[in-house]
Amino acid sequence: MSLYIDKIKETAERLLKDGSVDMVIGFRKGSVPMMNEPCFIQKPQEVHQLVWDSNCGINLANYLTDRKEKIAVVAKGCDSRNIVNHIVENKIKREKLVIIGVPCTGMIDKRKIAGMFDKPIDAVTEDGDIILVTSAGKETRLNKTDVLQENCALCIHRNPVIYDELVGDLIEEQTGIDRYAEVRRVEAMSPQEKWQYFEDLLSPCIRCYACRNACPLCYCPTCFVDESRPQWVGKSQDPIDTRTFHFLRAYHCAGRCTDCGACERACPVGIKVRQFTSKLNRDCLEMFGWEAGLTLDQRPPLDTYKPNDPNDFIK
Repeated sequence: MSLYIDKIKETAERLLKDGSVDMVIGFRKGSVPMMNEPCFIQKPQEVHQLVWDSNCGINLANYLTDRKEKIAVVAKGCDSRNIVNHIVENKIKREKLVIIGVPCTGMIDKRKIAGMFDKPIDAVTEDGDIILVTSAGKETRLNKTDVLQENCALCIHRNPVIYDELVGDLIEEQTGIDRYAEVRRVEAMSPQEKWQYFEDLLSPCIRCYACRNACPLCYCPTCFVDESRPQWVGKSQDPIDTRTFHFLRAYHCAGRCTDCGACERACPVGIKVRQFTSKLNRDCLEMFGWEAGLTLDQRPPLDTYKPNDPNDFIK
């Protein structure tokens, strides 16, 4: 994916020079390995900062909400699907965007890689499908497919679904992927096993709300956890309040989640937050034939009504 960098820079410089956009939102190299960070380029001479590799996992659609400028945004498959969500939900106008599409072969899992080494990691680079990790002066070669984020390993929409400029040839999408094996595994548990599973899953949560802040779907002016009149959720570390936050946030994302993995990537204690949204994504697919962010011409199933919707209680 590093081959895309020159094209991203060239496109960004051209758009800024000819006045097509006021700003380009992309990535620059982070201050620590495997943590590239969003950047906002407003001058052509600044485009040298832009980078693109397998450490660009943050969803840049998160930075488009209610913006008024004309913006160019670098978008991989899941970013573009969230941009579709934003347009459908009237959070940004399509004419305000120039979408620089990037075919994606997946982002690497920084926690998985860090867990392979006893010493701090000094540098991570890539050469095609090989990830080169330098730790304690020693370079180790890893196959990228072995260290992908879980959502990337399961992704079947790696190409951007909408774009104005494309920085490389579209890639072949993955087929034969069982995206919901983990959902079925949890569903097969007894009620007692499920309860314990989710108790163990959420017990490390420190209620920092990093998952919410990283999610491009969480743009409410006041989140339900911050409401004080009425107060829906307590502010303590009470397990019930923690469960309420995670379950309610997941249902707010039902029919809208693109499985971009931003929530898990941001979590400082490594909670597999996708366990909630993956179940709801599967239900939306089976009940409504719906996957989020694939079309501008249809609203999410929980945002509309059809006479043939399942369950008589909504008729």
